[in-house]
Amino acid sequence: MIIVPGKTSKKLAINLGKELGASCAEVEITRFPDHEGKVRLDTNLDNETIILVQNTYPDENVVELFLLQDAIHEFNIEQLITVIPYYGYARQDKKFNTGESISARALAKHIELMTDKVILIDIHAKTILDWFDKPVIEVTGMVLMGEFLKQYSPDIIMAPDKGAIDRASIVAKVLGSDFDYLEKTRLDGNTVVMKAKELDVKGRSVAIVDDIIATGGTIIKATNELKQQGATNVYAACTHGLYTSDAIPKLVKCCDKVISTDTLETETSVITLAPAIAKSIGKLE
Repeated sequence: MIIVPGKTSKKLAINLGKELGASCAEVEITRFPDHEGKVRLDTNLDNETIILVQNTYPDENVVELFLLQDAIHEFNIEQLITVIPYYGYARQDKKFNTGESISARALAKHIELMTDKVILIDIHAKTILDWFDKPVIEVTGMVLMGEFLKQYSPDIIMAPDKGAIDRASIVAKVLGSDFDYLEKTRLDGNTVVMKAKELDVKGRSVAIVDDIIATGGTIIKATNELKQQGATNVYAACTHGLYTSDAIPKLVKCCDKVISTDTLETETSVITLAPAIAKSIGKLE
């Protein structure tokens, strides 16, 4: 078994190699003056099971993924397992207007053309799994997130909305904490209040957990309102720290701690999902 690390999530690939007792291939990725990419593998992959680790975000990494898959198949390999830590375009899982592409579906169909199996991590829309004809499995980072959050002992695990309640429940089960979700109530044309659906946060510490933090707008508003409602501490934790629009300094300013995994490498990536990915490989059929 050999790990092929793409340009993204190199630390995750290295940690996965350690978990599996597998070596990492030497990969050379360069750009020509016109910005077209070139991929070269400097390790013999013959007769090996190959695990490719590469994100599909931003766009140039989609192309690099396809080039890496192609380069891997220049060898006589046993099988290729493609691990996509962060699946770009996952939020474009439906069309809103006639003539639009369903980008998440298009990506799935192209990814599976040159791989035997696929591993995705905390995918934003579960329907994406149905678009793969090859064996595919989703890994959640919520269990390891729960283990990491033990050091902060949050009383309540909060989902930012009802759709994320399942993730919050997984983290809460690890911690033995209560869990709830935030409900938005519009008071007038300009005022929206966010409050826990069932639980009182006064005098309690709260960890808001989700799959993605992008602009951080929802988390920031929720944190400020939870503190106004008496929460003692508010931690923000996600699998994928996308952090667009200069989100990190804004989050750090209001949250007591900002936490993410190593699917996207940032200054908040304090949890490695390598153990969870390693366990999932044996479950793929």
